[in-house]
Amino acid sequence: MSFILKKTKSDYVVDFFIYLAMTLFGLATLFPLYYVIVMSITPIAEVLRNGGFVIWPNEITLEAYKFIFSSNRIPTALWVTIRVTVIGTFCNLLVTTFLAYPLSKKFLPGRNPVLMGIVFTMLFSGGLIPLYIVVKATGLLNSIWALIIPGLVSAFNLLIMKTYFENLPAEIEEAAKVDGCGDVQTLFRIVMPLSMPIIATLGLFYGVGHWNAYFAGIMYLTDKELMPIQVVLRNMIVTPSVSSELNVNASEINQLPPETIKMATVVVATLPILIVYPFLQKYFVKGMLLGSVKG
Repeated sequence: MSFILKKTKSDYVVDFFIYLAMTLFGLATLFPLYYVIVMSITPIAEVLRNGGFVIWPNEITLEAYKFIFSSNRIPTALWVTIRVTVIGTFCNLLVTTFLAYPLSKKFLPGRNPVLMGIVFTMLFSGGLIPLYIVVKATGLLNSIWALIIPGLVSAFNLLIMKTYFENLPAEIEEAAKVDGCGDVQTLFRIVMPLSMPIIATLGLFYGVGHWNAYFAGIMYLTDKELMPIQVVLRNMIVTPSVSSELNVNASEINQLPPETIKMATVVVATLPILIVYPFLQKYFVKGMLLGSVKG
């Protein structure tokens, strides 16, 4: 016996307001990014003619992008950010996985004290000055490793991955060991393919964190050639002269207002991570299919 649910007029009214609210929320979220892109490609004459607020430009110019890429400052900072994001995310996932997998086994000796120590770091920290002293004593200052190693493992992400490993069927690992797989082979051949959803999710968290990080660059780096794009963007915003941050003559920047150059730099710093995100969705789906247990 089958039932067919029919919506009443009140259901349609509620659905209408729900879709309307979600549409307005989506527009409010996307509008700042849209405005930044529009301002970066609108000629300055049109911006001034419209009082500094343009919704749809009549003309499009890419002079701001040509300018920031003609300077060596932005490409160098962008390359540093890409390296830190790729290497840092790989190291984060590798160390987090190697820690979470053994901690997911209840028979591991000393498991509870280690977990208590990990949770303790989520509640208390040594502070910025001791952290800086440690980084300096280990010789990491003025290197990209200063942006990676101090935050190599997130305690929160570690606990999430540990919980995911605990929920995997134990029978699969037992079958792998019966077939002759050791712990390392079981981890790489069985557990990690089944854990692609959590690996992709945490990889996205770690990657976005590395891409948007700027405070570590301010603390540990003095060499401008090693500063990531977010630090350069921050310096462009807080310093009165954009030309000094980009290492160009002030006469070269007269035709372009500083705000337009800042907007173009924001787009360059934001667009890559937005482009990468959709490609991670296929790993979510693939990991869920691999993680399904067939009886």
